[in-house]
Parts: sequence; structure tokens; C-alpha cells
Amino acid sequence: MTQSVVVQVGQCGNQIGCCFWDLALREHAAVNQKGIYDEAISSFFRNVDTRVVGDGGSISKGKIRSLKARAILIDMEEGVVNEILQGPLRDVFDTNQLITDISGSGNNWAVGHKVFGSLYQDQILEKLRKSAEQCDCLQCFFIIHSMGGGTGSGLGTFLLKMLEDEFPEVYRFVTSIYPSDEDDVITSPYNSILAMKELNEHADCVLPIDNQSLFDIISKIDLMVNSGKLGTTVKPKSLVTSSSGALKKCHKKPFDAMNNIVANLLLNLTSSARFEGSLNMDLSEISMNLVPFPQLHYLVASLTPLYTLADVSIPPRRLDQMFSDAFSKDHQLLRADPKHSLYLACALMVRGNVQISDLRRNIERLKPSLQFVSWNQEGWKTSLCSIPPVGHSHSLLALANNTCVKPTFMELKERYMRLYKKKAHLHHYLQVEGMEESCFTEAVSSLSALIQEYNQLDATKNMPVQDLPRLSIAV
Repeated sequence: MTQSVVVQVGQCGNQIGCCFWDLALREHAAVNQKGIYDEAISSFFRNVDTRVVGDGGSISKGKIRSLKARAILIDMEEGVVNEILQGPLRDVFDTNQLITDISGSGNNWAVGHKVFGSLYQDQILEKLRKSAEQCDCLQCFFIIHSMGGGTGSGLGTFLLKMLEDEFPEVYRFVTSIYPSDEDDVITSPYNSILAMKELNEHADCVLPIDNQSLFDIISKIDLMVNSGKLGTTVKPKSLVTSSSGALKKCHKKPFDAMNNIVANLLLNLTSSARFEGSLNMDLSEISMNLVPFPQLHYLVASLTPLYTLADVSIPPRRLDQMFSDAFSKDHQLLRADPKHSLYLACALMVRGNVQISDLRRNIERLKPSLQFVSWNQEGWKTSLCSIPPVGHSHSLLALANNTCVKPTFMELKERYMRLYKKKAHLHHYLQVEGMEESCFTEAVSSLSALIQEYNQLDATKNMPVQDLPRLSIAV
């Protein structure tokens, strides 16, 4: 069994991480009722005897003593991390694996990347090595961060380069929260574009999620609750928007429900690594099968059921409807329409009591309405995990490598150009040591080249697919 380490950077990264660990503990508690430390739990948690000082306290099997998350928490402001350490999950995190400062990055990528990057490089490296040493077989680093601020975008992407240099064989999966148009950080287009260049060069897979999509999903849920269309009985242990459950603090702010949707995405993404299934998908298989070209590693995620994760008691979606939902605009965690764009590849990660025949039937049913690149017409990767999310009979996470990400990148570039043409706020960046105007021009060139790659793929849309002759085998 392999292990993964989660690195949560900045306010957004730590809040999403907090929700992820809470939900992961609930899932394992529902399955592992005897309290035995098994391989499933070891993939993301260590078992520690707190009575023993130092590394001697690690226990590889037997009864669960004290679970510690395989996590590193980094923020250049203390607020969120302190809140976590005073909350119900305080004992889950190893206090030796935290890095905080008091000044913050001031919504400036250059401060996060250039200033705090060099200042904390040795400390971060030491904690990464420590986490890696505590794993038997480290497979993946999950980085959670936002693109619009200073710490998440700047230090988060600095860390990515460090991981590539120090652990080149270990996969780097990045969950990146993109700012919405109405973002209150004026400099977010600069931060996002500068961070994008680093993601292009140093990540294995990026799951781009935009705040606006999450907000729209939560708004629809609220509308359905308030309209009474779907009933208004609150589920006592809802996993997305309820204020019930372990993390009471975690649901008071408007972003909490949005963060919980992202946490559920990560929960489903890692389900095959944590639980048994008739058709498991290794994390390495996601990268291998879904990323045909190095830079085209942006995967659009959709999660279903979404609304049944809410505070509304509604009957579970029919299985076939769940598959249809995964390809609809309303269920994408990025404002995108994959159905009317070009697929390079698609992964379907199913949880619960679902048969392989159900999977195949739905793929065959949906295939005619989806357009794949001519050279990868059978570009499907599937997995079945037998353990469903808590409180549900089944769920589906779809990951699409699809040209529908292009409009998000184009819109980001337009917002960036509006600021950059006026050289607005540029001096805040250029006064940081090591930051030059060439950093901006290189970053926007990198994004333009990425957009052009998607343009070239889109140009092949609707081209006839050649039915190549197959080798005949005599029986």
C-alpha cells in the first residue's frame, strides 16, 4: 500500500485541508469500527503512541492509538492555522509539521515566492523530508492552494519546484482554486498568471476549480432548500453545507460549504488509494492515462451527486442519471462545458455498489454525445471503489482532460492584460528583490503557448475519424 502527503498552503489551502481531514476521518470511522490501524488508514495517517517521545512512537499495526495526518500546514499568517489548532482536529496534526509567519504575503505572488520562498526553503525541505521518511512507499504529494492571493500562489508554487527537485519520482497533484471575476483581490490576475507558469512547468496534474462555480453550486442548493422543491429536512450529518457534525466552526463562514465540495472531490480522488474495490485506479494511472502531453495536465472535475450532499433530504439519483449529471455544465467545478468541447481523455471514479456492467453500459450510452480526439477514441479510464461516501449509496467523480479549460485561461489572460497595459500595481511586485518585469512577460507567454496548444486541438474538432484497418487473427 502506498502513502500520500498533503501540503496545504495559505488560508484557502488550509481551510480546504481542514475539511478534507475531517471527512476522511469520518469515512474511515464508518468502515473501520474495530479501531485497527490498517493499510487503508495508513495511506494518509500515521499511528502514533503519544506516550513515546520522538519517532519511536510510530506504530505500524495493531490498535489505533493516536492518528496523525500525513500533512504539512504552511501559511504566512497565523490566523487559520491557529484556528485549526484550537478546533476539534487539533490532535490530528503534528505540531512539528507546521510553518507559519505573522506578516502575510500581502496578496503579492512575489512576496510569497521570492521572499518567503528563500526564507523558509530549508524549513520546508526539512519537513517534506521528515514526512517522506515516515512513509513506506511515498507515491504522491497533494498540494492545495489558491491562485489569487500571495501565499497560496507564490509560496505554493515555490514549493512545487522544490518537490520536483527533491522528489522527482513522486507525483505532484495540485488542487488550485482560481479567483472569480468579482474577486476582492485586485492583484489576483497577476498572482494567477505568475502561478500558472509554475504549474505548467512543475505539476504532474492540476485540478483547476473556480470560486464562481462553487458559489453557483451552493446558491442552487440554497435555492432548492428555500423553495421547498426538494423538501426541507436537514440531514443531521450532511457532508457539504450542514452546520452539524464534527466541524461546527468550519461551517459558519460562506466559504465553508464551497471548501467542503473541494474536500469531497479529494475524498473521491483518493478513495481507490484508501479502500478496496473490484477495479482500483492507482494515482499513477490518472497521470499516465489522462495526460498525453506534458503541459496539457489540467483536469476538469465534476462530482455527483452534488445536491444530495446538501442539507436536503431527496432520494438518491438513479445510477444512469448520476452518469449523465457528471457531463452536464451544472456539475463541473470549473465554469466549463465539456460536452461541447474536445476530450483528450476521461476518467470515471465510481464509489459504492456499482457493477462493471453499469459502468460499461453508461459509457456506451454517453459516447455518441461526447467528442474525443481522433487518436484516442477509447480514451476512458475507470475505477470502482466498493466503499461509498458516508450517508450515500454511490457517487461519481469524473476527471476530464478537455479543451473546455481554455476559456478560463483566456479570461484570466484578459483580466491580466487590462491591469498590465496600465502597469497598475506593478511597482508592488518590482520592488521585491529578484522580481523583474521579464517574470511577467515570461508568465504571459507561457499561458499564451498553453492556450495555443488547446486551440490547435480544437481545430481538429469535427474532423472525420479514420477507421484504421485492424490485424485479422485467424482462430
